[in-house]
Parts: sequence; structure tokens; C-alpha cells
Amino acid sequence: MNRFSFSLGRRGLLAAGLSLAAAALSAPALAAEPIKIGLVTALSGQSALAGEAITRGMQLAIDEINAKGGLLGGRKLELVRRDDEANPAKGVVAARELIYREKVAVIFGGLDTPVSMAIVPLINQEKVPFMGPWAAGTGITKNGANPNFAFRVSAVDEIVDVGMLAYAQKNFKTAKPGLILVNNPWGESNEKGLKAAMAAKGVTPAGVEKYEANDVDMVPQLTRLKAAGADTLFLVGNVGPSAQVVKSLERMGWKVPVVSHWGPAGGRFTELAGPNAKDVHFVQTYSFFGKQSPVGERVIKAMMAKYPNVKGPGDITPAVGVANAYDGVHLTALAIQAAGSTEGDAVRQGFYKIGKYEGLIKNYNKPFSPEVHDAVQAEDYVWAQFIDNRIVPVGLN
Repeated sequence: MNRFSFSLGRRGLLAAGLSLAAAALSAPALAAEPIKIGLVTALSGQSALAGEAITRGMQLAIDEINAKGGLLGGRKLELVRRDDEANPAKGVVAARELIYREKVAVIFGGLDTPVSMAIVPLINQEKVPFMGPWAAGTGITKNGANPNFAFRVSAVDEIVDVGMLAYAQKNFKTAKPGLILVNNPWGESNEKGLKAAMAAKGVTPAGVEKYEANDVDMVPQLTRLKAAGADTLFLVGNVGPSAQVVKSLERMGWKVPVVSHWGPAGGRFTELAGPNAKDVHFVQTYSFFGKQSPVGERVIKAMMAKYPNVKGPGDITPAVGVANAYDGVHLTALAIQAAGSTEGDAVRQGFYKIGKYEGLIKNYNKPFSPEVHDAVQAEDYVWAQFIDNRIVPVGLN
């Protein structure tokens, strides 16, 4: 082979290599790169059932979006989960890992207000949008940051608290409620909200009692509320301590209406509280019982197809975890699509560009604005109780 033919051969190989490289670059390389959505929630312990419900709602929405071709020209969504064990410090570590190592576009916060409150300063600092599908602390979205990267499709304490008082007055003729609250930022958020709601209606509470999240006997606190003349209890706590309140009432032999935030819905409440679990009335954002919208029918069918243990609406529990997370993912996808990228501040502004969306909880119309970061409002709540270990809207049992 002479030098000329060798040179041509080498140039040919080089040209072929460049052509292959160009072809690879022209292929949708970015389209193949997934858009990671992070989730920090309790995946173990007494609230693991709720963490699993959030996971299922998110995954169902992700499957739907991916089946339609994904976002931003074909990029598929991918869920990346971390267990916070209901611990704020572990939640922050998990969020940092999702932001810095996994490079998630959005973080979904999970169950506990203290965990979400610990994560929110980080997401505002790092300009990573946050979507709350459960934790209801008012300060999660009303956090004082500008710009504010925290959004939510869930209940909000200050709205729930007004609803708790209205529900108790209508159904139990409540005049002198007693408050029994977990001693953490979630309890503080609701103490503030309940006192404001009562002051607006001229209602004076019988008293305010606190308990620690790991307490197993609330008889002393409840005895003081009974002595003070409480005619209804306003309960705020997650599964375990809420169950202990019910068990303590049983030991006292005190039959008093219990109107609760939605903590009891988050796990093994009926197992832990016993037969009197049915006496607790609590708030929900959604129920799969009763007549469903076309979206609700589609979600029930998809849940039954995807998860073998789901035989019907009663097995989609807690319903709020599935519903809030499902709508949260779809709204987040609309924000990313409106942004045209996964860059944090663009996605934040993308939430404000969402118009109409036919969701599971409701039909949304401009659900977010710079002033309003909560998509679910008072008129979207329903009240429920446990009947035969199923969360059923009051009046449908």
C-alpha cells in the first residue's frame, strides 16, 4: 500500500468515525436522558402505608406521562425515592442526596410537617422546586422566601382548622372544644390556626394540651381537658399517637366526639387504636368511594391493574396519598412543559403558567400564582371515618 492510499484509508476511517459521532449526537441524546423526580417520605415505620400511597400515586401519573411520550421532546420521568424515617435530619440528608447526586428536577416532600419544614430552606437555597403531597403545615408554602420554590397539592393547616371547627359545630354542636396536639411544628401550626378559627367565631377552648410523638399514655392531658368541660376534642397527630389518644379515652371511659386532622389516615390506625377508631372523624382531600369522575374511574382501573392487592376502592388507602401525589405529578409535568426545561427557576415560573387541568381531586384552573402556592382549598375537603378498616366519607357507611 502506498502512502497516498494509506492516507486515504486513514481519512476514510476518520470520516466514518466523525459521521458516526455526528449521528450519535444528532440522535435524541437528551431525549434519552430521564427527568428525575425525587421523593423524600416515610417508607418505614407506622406511616409507611402513607409513604407507599404517595409512591403509587406518583408512579401511576409517571406511567401515564411516559406512555404519552414523556416531556420535553421524549424525555421519560423517573422516580427516585429516599426514606426519611419521619426524621427531619434524615430528611435533609436525603434531600441533599437527591439534589446533588441524583440531580432531580423536582423534590416531592412526604408526610411529616417537621421534615418538610426542614427541607424547604434547602430547596429555596438551591432553587429546586418542591411539591408537597401530604404534610399540611401552613409554613411549608408560606415560608417567607422570595422567590418561593415550595408548592403543594394537599391540605393546609390554617384551612383545615377552620373546617374542623365548622364541622364540629355543625355535627356535634361544639361550644367548648379541647385541643390535644403533638408537640412539634405541626402541632404549633394547628394550635395557631385553631385559635384563630375559634377567635373568629367567638369560641373559647376548654384548654390546650400537648403530647410527645412517642407518648403512649395521654390520660393526664385528657383528664385535664375533661375537667375543664371540653365537649369535643380537636386532635392533631400522626397514626401512633392518635391511636394512643383513642386508647386513653377508652381507659377513661370518656365518650367524647373526636374531630381530627388527617393524621389517623396515614397507616395502621385501626390496628393500633382498636374498635373505637371508628369514632374519630377526620379530614380528607379525596375518596375513591361514591360516584367518580372519569379521571377517578381511570385511576381506580389503573391501580387495580398495576397492584395485585388492590381489588377495589377500599384498597386504595390512604386515598389522599394516592390522589394528592397523582395530581401533584401531573401539575409538575405541566410546569416543566411550560418551562421548556428542567432548570429550577424556569420550572417554578412554569407552575404559574398552568391553566386548566382536569385532575383527580378537582378540575384545576390556574391553581398556582406568586401569592398562592396551594392548589387545594377548603371547598375541596371531605370528612371521613374508618368503617371496617376502610376510610369512608361520613354518611356513606
